[in-house]
Amino acid sequence: MKYKFESTEELLEFLNEELLSAAEAIEILDISKARLGKLVKDGKLIAAKDQPKMFLKSMLLEKKDELELLRKKYRPYDV
Repeated sequence: MKYKFESTEELLEFLNEELLSAAEAIEILDISKARLGKLVKDGKLIAAKDQPKMFLKSMLLEKKDELELLRKKYRPYDV
């Protein structure tokens, strides 16, 4: 995906809306801190920034859908 911004304000607005911290990622994905680290280490989730870890909201929402399908498949008793 390619992004183009006409001004610094547009860039800042985009970053404010789309860039999420590791804590926010954990909350959205409903996973533990260790699981988040494992997803990043395995290349299944790419951090937009390493220190502190930051993630794009769109990528997290895609991963959330994937994780929910896997939970339904492998842990049907949780649903």
